[in-house]
Amino acid sequence: MAQSGAHPGSGSRADSSDDFGTGARGQTKPTLKSQLWDPIAGFGVTFRTMFRKPVTEQYPFEKRPTAPRYHGRHQLNRHPDGLEKCVGCELCAWACPADAIYVEGADNVDAPVDGTGEGGAPSGRYSPGERYGRVYQINYLRCIFCGLCIEACPTRALTMTNEYELADDNRTDLIYEKKDLLAPLLPGMEEPPHPMRLGDSERDYYLGAGLPGWSDSADTADDAEAAAR
Repeated sequence: MAQSGAHPGSGSRADSSDDFGTGARGQTKPTLKSQLWDPIAGFGVTFRTMFRKPVTEQYPFEKRPTAPRYHGRHQLNRHPDGLEKCVGCELCAWACPADAIYVEGADNVDAPVDGTGEGGAPSGRYSPGERYGRVYQINYLRCIFCGLCIEACPTRALTMTNEYELADDNRTDLIYEKKDLLAPLLPGMEEPPHPMRLGDSERDYYLGAGLPGWSDSADTADDAEAAAR
């Protein structure tokens, strides 16, 4: 006759628990290893470092250089004549996992700048090709500096610099506008809008117009197309 209140096999579980150092109530029995060796191993890092000389970085008076491929503040790059590389395709905004980028594209207009372009934007040419980024914003309250946006950019318009000092006391100032992200004008560059100075089409720019050896690259591409035909 079975005993009331007893579960089948309960005796076997209690017997097997003793093999693993547990008592009848399932409590772990302290072993020599847990009482002696584990505390010593846990303080191993403390013992190894407690006699080392502390290293204090004198930031911000002394700034250590960052890695060459450090993911810092973004930059919108320019072509050698000053035209913007951004074509307003919005691929960077689609690739951003934090939804930190907002882009509005607009059409380039080869016409005098009179401030009456489409959508109220100034008419003129800001980039090679059909479109440019009229509005470009990056919200650094959301940005995680993963670099997926620069991988998605088809024209290398967006890159990341080594600048990391982005702290501010105002949330609004951490939403960077296009004017905050554009690369500065170097000698020989002209502030857009203006016509294409380095070639007749966007193809010339994407082949490296204005850079050393770009004409050779264009000739090579032309020869390759002619051979393919």
